Amino acid sequence: MKRIVFAMLAIIFVFNLSSISQTKTDKKVVKFVIHTDYGDMTGILYNETPQHRDNFVKLAKSGFYDGTLFHRVISGFMIQGGDPNSKNAKPGQQLGSGGPGYTVPAEFNKNFIHKKGALAAARLGDQGNPTKASSGSQFYIVQGKKVPASQLGATYTPEQKKIYETLGGVPFLDTQYTVYGEITEGLDVIDKIAAVQKDGSDRPVKDVSMTIKIVE
Repeated sequence: MKRIVFAMLAIIFVFNLSSISQTKTDKKVVKFVIHTDYGDMTGILYNETPQHRDNFVKLAKSGFYDGTLFHRVISGFMIQGGDPNSKNAKPGQQLGSGGPGYTVPAEFNKNFIHKKGALAAARLGDQGNPTKASSGSQFYIVQGKKVPASQLGATYTPEQKKIYETLGGVPFLDTQYTVYGEITEGLDVIDKIAAVQKDGSDRPVKDVSMTIKIVE
């Protein structure tokens, strides 16, 4: 069974989320809170990625994410969750293949980079997913590392280069995976989760569960 990771991700069905639409007058910023045993992470969802935003809100409000795990964490890179199969998973159980049964069309935006705290969608690798469609539920939050401006290309603005130099991130993922939000409070929680002991599949030895709430 394939695991849902950046390089390969098992998605069985494709679903067009065109029915989840953003009104042209909708300018309200959606906020969310991810509760964990290591603290809370508060963030916002981008209106410029409406299909990802609305899908995340729909799943969070339905309780889809509650009790799921951060099933794959890599220090200096990211923490990944959103697999429904991780609820009540047995120790050592392979995780990362679950989802809601559909994908979300890519919504790339050059203004949204993989800085520390970026919320982005996991997806199937390019070979089996030429349109780079996102997983219907699995996401990752970037930890990353500080990156010298000299290692960044000309496509980055001076402000983005400064962010990578001072805050850090993972620039090689930019325009490859849809970034649809960011953590605004609780960046230290990312560091705490990324530092936990993992097994050979990068699953935390001690489960790191989450509950996600939309802030009305």
